[in-house]
Order: sequence, then C-alpha cells, then structure tokens
Amino acid sequence: MNVIWVISDTLRRDHVGAYGNKEIITPSIDALAARSVRFDRHYIAGFPTMPTRADYLTGRWTMSYMQWEPLFKDEVTLPQLLSDKGIHTAAVVDTPFYIRNGMNYDMGFRHFTEIPGQINQQWIVDQDTKKGSVVHTIYGGDVKADWRYEADYISPQTFQKAMNWLDRHYKEDFFLYVDTWDPHEPWEPPQHYRELYWPGHDGKQAMPVYGYWPQIPGITQELVDKAHASYCGEVTMVDTWFGYFMKKVENLGLMQNTMIIFTSDHGYYFGEHGGILGKMVFARDERGKMKGNGIWSHSPFYEEVTNTPLFIYMPGNKPGNYEGITSAVDLMPTVMETMGQKIPDRVQGKSLLPAVKDQTVPGRSYTVSAHPFINGGEWMKSVDGVNRMTAEDSAATVTTAEWTFLYDTEPGMSELYNLKSDPRQLKNLINEKPEKDRELHKLLVKYMRETKLADHLLKPRLELRL
Repeated sequence: MNVIWVISDTLRRDHVGAYGNKEIITPSIDALAARSVRFDRHYIAGFPTMPTRADYLTGRWTMSYMQWEPLFKDEVTLPQLLSDKGIHTAAVVDTPFYIRNGMNYDMGFRHFTEIPGQINQQWIVDQDTKKGSVVHTIYGGDVKADWRYEADYISPQTFQKAMNWLDRHYKEDFFLYVDTWDPHEPWEPPQHYRELYWPGHDGKQAMPVYGYWPQIPGITQELVDKAHASYCGEVTMVDTWFGYFMKKVENLGLMQNTMIIFTSDHGYYFGEHGGILGKMVFARDERGKMKGNGIWSHSPFYEEVTNTPLFIYMPGNKPGNYEGITSAVDLMPTVMETMGQKIPDRVQGKSLLPAVKDQTVPGRSYTVSAHPFINGGEWMKSVDGVNRMTAEDSAATVTTAEWTFLYDTEPGMSELYNLKSDPRQLKNLINEKPEKDRELHKLLVKYMRETKLADHLLKPRLELRL
C-alpha cells in the first residue's frame, strides 16, 4: 500500500469542521475526515516546528536528546528505511528549515522539493516600519505578501508541486510526504479569504507577540481578532488547495491503494490563558518591551497547542473516531507497518494501524509534550537561526485520559486540570489534588528516565515543587 502524509503547520484542532467547528470553512479536510478514522486525543511530542519533524521522521522522543538542530547523521529515518526497500520516497515541503544551514531533514528521500517559504520571501511593509524590526529578519509588524495570483502563494505552490509529482509517479510504490507551513504566521492570505471572517478587513492586525498581549502597548482586542480572522483565512486557503490535491488523488485512482494521513505539528494561542498570542513566551520588561534579542520565558503547553488534528484514511477501512491517547512519535511506525516493513527496535513510537482497524484498541496510558529539554541560563537556537537564552528550565506537559499536568521546576508555576470537567483548562487544581500532582509528576520522571534524559537535565526535574 502507498502512503501520503500531509502536514499543515500550526493548524489548531478546534479550527477544523470535523472536530465540531461550525464557523471556519474546511470542507476538503472534513471530506477526508468523513472517510477516515478521526483521532480525538492526538498529542505533540517535541515542539515546535523542527523538533516535531525529528519525531515524525525517526519515531523517537527526540526532545530528550536534541534541540532545534540538524538531524544527526546516525539517525535512522523513515524515508531511508523505505528507500532501502525500493519504495520511491518523495517530499514536497515549504517549511523552510529542512535543508538550510545543514539541517539534514531531507536525509533518505529519493526525491526532495523545497518551495521557498515565507522566511525566504519578500514582504511589503508599512513605510514607517523601522529598519531592523523583526519583519526584516523573519516576519512581524504589518506585512503584505508580494504575490499576484492565489496560485503563487506558498501552500498552493506546495500542493501543485505534489500533484505534479503524483502525475509522474502514481503507478509506482511510493511514500509521498507533503508539508506546508501555512497557516503558520505571517498570516497574509488573499483578501477574499480574510473577508470570509472579517468583511472589509484592512490588513491592520496584530502579529504574534510571543507573550501576553494585554501587557504590550499598542495591541488591542480588535487587532488580535483581525489577526485571528487572517489565520482562519489561511486555514481555508490550505483547505481549498488540499481539496485540489485530493481531487488529483481520486482522479488517479489512488484512493483504492493509498493510506492518507493528515495532521499538524502543533496549535497556537489567540489570547487564551491570560492573553497569550503566539505559541511560546518571550521575557519582557515592565513596559512590555522584549528583553534584548529575545529571552525565552515560562512557556506552558495547554491543549490549544498540544492536542492536534489527525485523520487516517485507509482503503476499505470503516470510518470512525478513536478516543485513545496517541503521540506524534506513533506516525512513523504506522507508515512502516502499513507498507509492510519491519519496525526497527530503536523506534519508540507505537503503530496506530491497530487503532485504525479497531477503535476499541487501548491507547497510551499517558503521553508527554515538551520543548526540547533545556535548563535556565542555557542557550538554544530559534526559528530564525538566532541563539537565545532561556530564562527558566523548559516546561513539560503530562496528559492522561482525564488529567493534564503542566510541570515547571519553579515553585508556584505548575498547573493541573481535569480535562473531563474542564476541557478549556480554566480551573487550576494544583495543590487541591496533591495525590494527583505526585502521580503525574512520577509519570514525567518515568518518561525522562526511559528516554535517557541527560543527568544535568533530569536532576532539576526530579523534585515536585508546588
């Protein structure tokens, strides 16, 4: 059986119609979901962009032994294993970090196409934007995409290239990996997509502040809401072009012999949990100004970021919903088993093929979602290639069927929520359930020991400081 694996970066689970959203337009994703098994408790492992891709390609808990950095040469990757068996492996990506600066994430693919993504693109900025602002290095401020036609935008290009590849190779045994960075910021879809969610949108919107927006001068609720409208527009643009891609898959007769996986690497905050706008938090001074070149501060992992969409279509399989806990590390062995390949012993994920076939199969008893482990005062590379210091030890979240525990080494910073009674995580029960605090912390310690976290990272996290 062939496999097509599609990733849409930063796509929130609760922004997809198949998960109950009635306002955001996602008919193409919903159509696939209706023919697939929908996974309701699928969680990230590492975080953000490239750590998740490392988990995807290796099936391992890479946040325990690597940061945002090149894939190690001795890693055994999914495309390597499949290519060695004569399967045509191909990737079409616009996420801009697979190969730049020697990142090595193309390792093992027989065919690799990279569409220059948003970070490589030229942007039109307001004339009063100061030189040296973040927009000149990555994105931010008021930006406007310099594309003439919708087909010229990044995610449309990606799906078109993927369709072209299928035209040439659909008769072969293949694994096709399609990764688009949309709806990752900067949010600049064609105007008609914006106006689906904010009629008359003038382009003025907040950009991610990676912090608590009420503390930052100049950011208003309206600007945040307009940013969200643009994000929703990008979600619908991705859905539109994914629909064209799926039509090509159907026209080529591939629905009869191809598994299709659709997922995302993480979600995003649009003002939840005290006003976070972004997915991590920068340290700021009393005026709301970012400190220095950016210092990472306490960045908790709530459901909006950790619980991601996942649909798996398999020819001849009955659609359904799976409510067990699964992890991003489980997708690599799923592909291996589906394609009839032996899963290497070093792979730590568990194939989801049994759950696809039988939705009563038990899921994981718990899972861990975390930024690559790092201690306060240490430095790590960020999305823009800049090394930034971390103000505090990195956080981690433990999730079970009923509970989620947001662990932090600093006293007073950990959080506990009952997901059954409080799915939006509004009532922090830390200290009210001391036995549950201890139980979930023990699970985190168990995970860290089993994944052989280095001693200098393990020791500060062995103690539960409430």
